[in-house]
Amino acid sequence: MAQFQEVMRQQLESSMYADLEKLLSTAKGAEAEVSKKDFEGFRKLFHRFLQVKGPSVEWSKINRPPEDSIQPYDKIKAKGLPDNIADSLNKLVVVKLNGGLGTSMGCKGPKSLISVRNENTFLDLTVQQIEHLNKTYNADVPLVLMNSFNTNDDTKKILQKYRHHRVKIHTFNQSRYPRINKESLLPVAKDMAMTGENADVWYPPGHGDIYASFYNSGLLEQLIAEGKEYIFVSNIDNLGATVDLYILNHLVSQPNGKRCEFIMEVTDKTRADVKGGTLIQYDGKLRLLEIAQVPKAHVDEFKSVTKFKIFNTNNLWISLSAIKRLQEQNAMDMEIIVNPKTLDGGLNVIQLETAVGAAIKCFENALGINVPRSRFLPVKTTSDLLLVMSNLYSLEAGCLTMSERREFPTTPHVKLGSSFTKVQEYLTRFESIPDMLELDHLTVSGDVTFGKHVSLKGTVIIIANHGDRIDIPAGSMLENKIVSGNLRILDH
Repeated sequence: MAQFQEVMRQQLESSMYADLEKLLSTAKGAEAEVSKKDFEGFRKLFHRFLQVKGPSVEWSKINRPPEDSIQPYDKIKAKGLPDNIADSLNKLVVVKLNGGLGTSMGCKGPKSLISVRNENTFLDLTVQQIEHLNKTYNADVPLVLMNSFNTNDDTKKILQKYRHHRVKIHTFNQSRYPRINKESLLPVAKDMAMTGENADVWYPPGHGDIYASFYNSGLLEQLIAEGKEYIFVSNIDNLGATVDLYILNHLVSQPNGKRCEFIMEVTDKTRADVKGGTLIQYDGKLRLLEIAQVPKAHVDEFKSVTKFKIFNTNNLWISLSAIKRLQEQNAMDMEIIVNPKTLDGGLNVIQLETAVGAAIKCFENALGINVPRSRFLPVKTTSDLLLVMSNLYSLEAGCLTMSERREFPTTPHVKLGSSFTKVQEYLTRFESIPDMLELDHLTVSGDVTFGKHVSLKGTVIIIANHGDRIDIPAGSMLENKIVSGNLRILDH
């Protein structure tokens, strides 16, 4: 039986390779060279995919990380800062993961170009933060954007507007991999084109691709030559992911032999984060455990806030020379995430992906730092957008900080219904963003609009039943209120 399976596997692999060669033969000029490198990475991933059996972890071998492998942020901060902060900053590069589109919020184009605060986009805020650092400390921290084929053209057009800012901006592209037919396990694409019937047969393979594509682009080598030592990587939609000088100082002040090559910022789980990846000790190494790797029988245990208390924010600090070494040794080992999709025509496909944090086990002296929740402020939905647009936060030099006037350090729990999902519609439903300083919980469902200067406090639930509409009048103050039914403000 095993022999038969091995023969089948080899046949499938050779069919895949033959199809990839056919695809490559349709590429022209510079595209052919880039695609060839991309496909080398895809081949390795596909080869491993065919050999993987069942979940990638044995539950009985999972241990809690040793005490000293996850340091409290306060301990890192207590070391203080050196006088020569510029020296440390000059060794740093900020990398933002910028491959995603704004489709989940109903926007066309890169998510990073959505306005999130005072007409500023995610990208504007990032540039302002780094420019402020460079000016304050007379430093030279560059910004690197990892784009995908979905976001590259639009992002490059917009970069013109930052030409006179004090930030050097570089970009490189994530790989382009072929989606695989779920039945035949062969590529759906017929040629290398990306339009027409080929428009949805390619995908960017998750942020774990950063190591190979950064290395292949030549930019990694260039930055090392410029004296850069570490990258700080984060999702562009995480508005809490700013450069932290204390963590940077911890990295560069380690003795050379003990240099930490990888830091993962983790933070305490709440009920909203039960699916987030966590750090474990496995085979003597610190390792990221994602929900997709957990055997079904143990999923509830994984989600427990008592056993696994922290989760990965995807704010990562990584040594550039270590990335180079691991790429050259072909030693970058990340678990494969199999992501099933259905294309518009109804075809079931799979895409093979990896996650950037999964490589933690490959690096020397890796460390977790348990950071304050404020460093994890992702904007994935319009519910998140409402929080960051409100008076809960003040904005200075591109950084959002929780208002001192809020008495609780946690953010309110906001759930906006399907009428608010798309940014354009969401914006038409608020004449101005409500005062939310004293809000604990907000649920809004159905056809609801808010007038100017509305104030929300405590727990507020507003539900317009199907066919009904609720207009919250200008100047209203709702405290611990449930509003349902039909409430229209009549025009005079």
